[in-house]
Amino acid sequence: MRMLILGVGDAFTRRHFGSSAIIEGPQGLVLIDCPDPIHRTVNEASLRAGWPIDTSQIHDIIITHLHGDHCNGLESFGFARRLARMRDAAMPKPRLHVSQPVAERVWQKLAPAMDASMGQSRPSTLEDYFELRTLSPDRPAQIAGLTVRCRFTQHPVPTIGLLASNGRNTIGWSADTPFEQEHIDWLAKGADIFVHESNRGPAHTPIESLNRLDAKVKKKMRLIHLPDDFDPQTTDISILREGDVLNV
Repeated sequence: MRMLILGVGDAFTRRHFGSSAIIEGPQGLVLIDCPDPIHRTVNEASLRAGWPIDTSQIHDIIITHLHGDHCNGLESFGFARRLARMRDAAMPKPRLHVSQPVAERVWQKLAPAMDASMGQSRPSTLEDYFELRTLSPDRPAQIAGLTVRCRFTQHPVPTIGLLASNGRNTIGWSADTPFEQEHIDWLAKGADIFVHESNRGPAHTPIESLNRLDAKVKKKMRLIHLPDDFDPQTTDISILREGDVLNV
């Protein structure tokens, strides 16, 4: 089971791309969050990793929440795929996997840029770009051959963390979250390795809180969503870089 780290930055980064990744499932690639510029983000990370991936190969996207640094790339991804499908009807419509609160509002975010008719006799809708699927903490979802479970974090907008399993191994993704021991326990218990955010402010997890965790938990943890001026000397937890590949 492999995960390619696409971006490691926060919303204000000048050095990185927004925090995001691709998981290789038994039946395809799954994009976790979709920052802008998504096509460059995927291209540069795949070149660094030596793992050639193009966005045209991605047919499943999970959006953890609707803050722009995690979903603004949906506009260019959606337009590119729709135009590709106009040229080639065999190209699949991408599946967009989100929690119910995000499902109710995602088109409000995208519509001002994407609701033009594009040659139709009616305005475009979300369904012209994506096949919408809803994730719930109450039931696992099957995505590209992976069993995906989710859990709501305490971020100011509805946000889900993830556990993705191929039946043998599991990778976790905290998504944006303030420090919450229950969320970390859920990730650490369920995953062989998990990616956790760390940043400043009440909506995120300070590194000092993560540093106090049990050594066994920290061994499974990898850090992401760090501020540009983060000092690696302040923690013994492994820090991810764009183009890193996690093998589980």
